[in-house]
Amino acid sequence: MSQFSRVLALVVDDNHYMRVIVCTMLRAMGIVHIREASDGAEALEIVRDWRPDVIITDLVMETIDGIEMTRLIRTGSDSPHPYVPIIMMTGHTDRNHVIAARDAGVNEFVAKPLTARALIDRMKSVIDNERAWVKSTAYTGPDRRRKRANDYKGPFRRASDKAMMG
Repeated sequence: MSQFSRVLALVVDDNHYMRVIVCTMLRAMGIVHIREASDGAEALEIVRDWRPDVIITDLVMETIDGIEMTRLIRTGSDSPHPYVPIIMMTGHTDRNHVIAARDAGVNEFVAKPLTARALIDRMKSVIDNERAWVKSTAYTGPDRRRKRANDYKGPFRRASDKAMMG
C-alpha cells in the first residue's frame, strides 16, 4: 500500500490536459481519491463539501486564480478548511509570482513543466513535514521559515521563538 493511498487530492487547473497529467502522476503515487476543478471558484465549492488533504492548483486561471483562491481558503470568513496544504504549480516562476503565492499562504511552489519527481517531493513535504501555522493581521498560512539558523543573532519577534530561547 502506498504512503499516499489514503490522501484526498484536489487538482485545480483551467487546462484539461494539465489536470489529466497531474491526476495521472497522483494515481502513479497511489492516490485514488482525486477530484478536479477547472478554476478557483469551482475548487472553493468542492472544498465546502469535501475536505481534501492537499490542493494542487495552477496560479493563472480565469474567474478566481490560484493566489486569490488560496487567500479565500486561508482567510475567508466562511472557509471550511483554512489549514489544507496547498501546492502551487505554474510556468510563471518570476520572483513576484513566487512571493505573491508565498504571501497568500501557499505551502509549496512547483514550476511547470511539472515532473513526477518534483510533485512527489512537494507531496512528501506537505504530508510528512507539516509546518507550524501562523495567523496574524498581515499573514495566515504555514510558517515561511524552513530552517533554524543556530547562529542567528538578530531579534526574535515571535513569542514561540522567545520561549525556545529561554
